[in-house]
Amino acid sequence: MAVALSRLGRFCFRRHWTVLMVWLALLVAAGLGAATLAEPAPDTFTVPGTEAQRANDLIKSRFPDAATGGATARVVFAAPDGRTVTEPRARAAVERAVAKLKAAPQVASASDPYAHQSVSKDGRIALAEVGYRVPSTEMKSADRTALRAATAPATDAGLRVEMGGDAVARPGQGAGELIGVAVAALVLIVTLGSLVAAGLPLLTAVVGIGIGLSAIGTASAFVELTSDTQSLALMLGLAVAIDYALFIISRYRHEATATGAGRTPEDAAAHAVGTAGSAVVFAGLTVIIALAGLAVVDIPVLTQIGLAAAFTVAVSVAVALTLLPALLAIAGRRALTTRTRSPKQTNAGLRWGRFVTAHPLPILLTGVLALLLAAVPALDLRLGFPDDGTAPSGSTQRAAYDLLADGFGPGFNGPLTLVVQAPHDTATAAKRVATDLARLDGVALAEPSALNKGGDTALVAVVPKTGPADEATADLITTIRDRARESREGTTIAVTGQTALDIDTSAKLAGALLPYLAVVVGLAFLLLLIVFRSLLVPLTATAGFLLSVAATFGAVVAVFQWGWLDGPLGVQASGLIVNLLPVMMIGMVFGLAMDYQVFLVTRMREEHVGGAEPTAAAVTGVAHGARVVTAAAIIMISVFSGFLLSDTPMVQSFGFALAAAVFFDAFVVRLTIVPAVMALLGRAGWWLPTRLARVLPSVDVEGERLAVGSEAG
Repeated sequence: MAVALSRLGRFCFRRHWTVLMVWLALLVAAGLGAATLAEPAPDTFTVPGTEAQRANDLIKSRFPDAATGGATARVVFAAPDGRTVTEPRARAAVERAVAKLKAAPQVASASDPYAHQSVSKDGRIALAEVGYRVPSTEMKSADRTALRAATAPATDAGLRVEMGGDAVARPGQGAGELIGVAVAALVLIVTLGSLVAAGLPLLTAVVGIGIGLSAIGTASAFVELTSDTQSLALMLGLAVAIDYALFIISRYRHEATATGAGRTPEDAAAHAVGTAGSAVVFAGLTVIIALAGLAVVDIPVLTQIGLAAAFTVAVSVAVALTLLPALLAIAGRRALTTRTRSPKQTNAGLRWGRFVTAHPLPILLTGVLALLLAAVPALDLRLGFPDDGTAPSGSTQRAAYDLLADGFGPGFNGPLTLVVQAPHDTATAAKRVATDLARLDGVALAEPSALNKGGDTALVAVVPKTGPADEATADLITTIRDRARESREGTTIAVTGQTALDIDTSAKLAGALLPYLAVVVGLAFLLLLIVFRSLLVPLTATAGFLLSVAATFGAVVAVFQWGWLDGPLGVQASGLIVNLLPVMMIGMVFGLAMDYQVFLVTRMREEHVGGAEPTAAAVTGVAHGARVVTAAAIIMISVFSGFLLSDTPMVQSFGFALAAAVFFDAFVVRLTIVPAVMALLGRAGWWLPTRLARVLPSVDVEGERLAVGSEAG
């Protein structure tokens, strides 16, 4: 492989203008495709195989008029102390506001609180539910402005108005991403010592991400893709594109400027693509495996996100192997610094490598113990899905949620919907089900709410006494489902609603976690076995990844569930962790972790194959890789930390989790635990059974054949 990639790098270096024109043409073509074919992202979330999803699908087929799929808003009217919303003046103001809501752009319906009995018992709070003809992703700013303006009659009458639901504008990301990219540029300049060299990783990242995201946009014309698909593909695409380009450029500069190397820029580029490029290919494959493996979970949203991000990573690999050497040829000597580093000159990476390998056992035990202590809070991990109750304090969504809980009870924010079907007289069966459920301790209200035109399917509305995130609500759903299974009259009951869907999703994700880990880790283990031709190196890489993930879970629970350091970090502790985070984080972090593993250990193996003793090879690997890995990790931490500036707890938790995971894995696992383990293992670290060695293909990632002149051409 090293020889083939070296020839590819040499070809792209020589034909640099042709290569550049090809990539620019691809970028323009992808951009035109996205501009002409891209469709708005649907605001849908399905979880196949769960009772809640099956019930939702049944409601859509039996109650087509009720299942519009449009955005919703919950407009809450609250009277000041000493007044009620049932007073003539207040009621008239609310009714005028409801009339304006009905006439607002894109509104399909707006309920009258007084006609629908949506007034609290004490008369202080009234609720109007607004349904839109389009999903929230297709709403324009003018639609949201009209929503707020329609409530003016109520506010003019002295009533307090708060709003929840997905139709209400969510806080934006702000300048977080721009700050992260600015920090990345600064780190690249410091690391590479040249503005031109620092600009190359950013330029290749722009091309790779531009093509990847444009292709995803074009694909949306043929396949339904959610709104999160492109944003997460952007996040990971930016991460790996900078990492891969930085690694190849660093190797190129080493080959071109190191004393005694004697390589021309063309030879240096060919050698860098042959050696560092081989590591990039296998690092990219591990990322692609981890992301594509999200399909194992069997949740369409995760499958879409995983495949789209995997495609973007594949494009980033191709860009690093072809466009980057072409740009190096165009940049010429400007991509190199004027000063060179003597091989005898001690740098921080070399000092750290010598320190770790001189005290491997205590350093290994300290690193493992630190990660295990950080992981302790993960034992209290509670999964859920954010709603208006987890919105930032002071937001109108959170205020509306709290007012409804105060006026109608906590369960009003998480009602359940039961789909009832009976062989005979479904309406009577629904009344009987509602009467039985009303006797349960955890039920505040149960009553039939709708019967379809065919008369064979009925809906029963159930309001729990506890909130959506309360464990008692989950217990109530289990109790209802158990009672439904015991029915002997042929009546079938299915429980759905957002709360039930969230609980079923969490359960499905928890059940899929181990199979997903097995598939991803198993495939990556085989890949690393081929790359390093060692049994213990892949085992060490996998064990280190599991430690860093456990520590990350612990940190996330401590901050976002327990509230530790939420003030200094400026984040919102919601009391639960979004149920999609663990699986998605495992996929993303596994790929990035294997990047660092491949980058460091391939250099160790290269030195060992060249005749160096195992400990010396480990020191050299750290000396050459520490600067690049540190720079890449700081860049990623900066980019991911930018999401902490969001006002949305879910976005904050994703950004914090990824930043923490990169910190734990890059600095504690790869730069500390791995060299300590390699020093302890010695030659055993590179042992491979003879029979297995005969079976495994030899891919020559370390560039052994290049060392004997096979790259010439």
